[in-house]
Amino acid sequence: MQQQFWTGRRVLVTGHSGFKGGWLALWLARLGARVHGYALAPPTTPSLYRAARVGERLAGEHIADLRDRAALAAAFDAAAPEVVFHLAAQPLVRAAYRDPVETYAVNLMGTVDLLETVRQHPGVRAVVVVTSDKCYENHDWVWPYREDDALGGHDPYSSSKACAELVSASYRRAFLEEAGTALATVRAGNVIGGGDWAAERLVPDVLRAIDAGEPVVLRAPGAIRPWQHVLEPLAGYLDLAERLCADNGEYIGAWNFGPEAADARPVRWLVEWLCTAVPGAQWRLDERPQPREATVLRLDSSKARAALGWRPRWPLEQALARTLDWHRAWRAGEDMQTRTLAQIADYTATEPPR
Repeated sequence: MQQQFWTGRRVLVTGHSGFKGGWLALWLARLGARVHGYALAPPTTPSLYRAARVGERLAGEHIADLRDRAALAAAFDAAAPEVVFHLAAQPLVRAAYRDPVETYAVNLMGTVDLLETVRQHPGVRAVVVVTSDKCYENHDWVWPYREDDALGGHDPYSSSKACAELVSASYRRAFLEEAGTALATVRAGNVIGGGDWAAERLVPDVLRAIDAGEPVVLRAPGAIRPWQHVLEPLAGYLDLAERLCADNGEYIGAWNFGPEAADARPVRWLVEWLCTAVPGAQWRLDERPQPREATVLRLDSSKARAALGWRPRWPLEQALARTLDWHRAWRAGEDMQTRTLAQIADYTATEPPR
């Protein structure tokens, strides 16, 4: 990402009060962008938004529902964005089992509302819609998924993200290309990092259990996921948005941003690494019946490597260490905006491996 590109650039981030959106908003502000946020109130207590005082670094923000088209239009009018990053979503697999209607309403129709609002604001030059690595029709095989593999999803969350992909492709072809707005969708791995307190997500569950002095309860220790630090895909999103603004049509479409093959690890490996790093931490198996989730998921990011020159910078061990360092700093009462920006600076100073 180029500082000169982002300095003074008008950007709207939906979902800025969440974990991933908060990191992105702070990074954009560090680059000099005029960042406006649109989201519901932070979904957890504590939250990255409050701990790192994300709102202080914004040019403006709107706390409202993505499906409130009038409020969304007002946010676009105020921000006059050239670039839109769409991260607002219902992001949890198990929550989608409990309330599939709400999940589809937010992840599918919320994306429709966002793209329809983009269509009414011709000043938008680029849109990056963040979906999920789970948008693919998962066959539980060992091969990584490529961008042209079939979309699908057994569970409501995964299906809702596949729906968001289809809606984005339709709006791109039917409306946005002709209007000169470049749109891409992005599919990342399972992101980790400081400031994630979501329920029923592995690393936050482990850290909560460690803080409480209790064993963490695992549902599927053998499940394999493409783990990566949150800054890895965000770097790809920023680079992609710059390319989209070049408006040559080469960068529209879908993109994977996943870790190196060696970092697609079983849940058990990740938890045991954290338990080793924190003396006394333990885990046990949850014997209760569980909703179905994919056993194996890997991403092929060769397209991003070849076309964007994007590569992961922090291997999984370093990503876990950075996550644990952030959490310990928060527990110690440090200034977490400073710590978060320092981690972003450290990441950008790291040369990607060749």
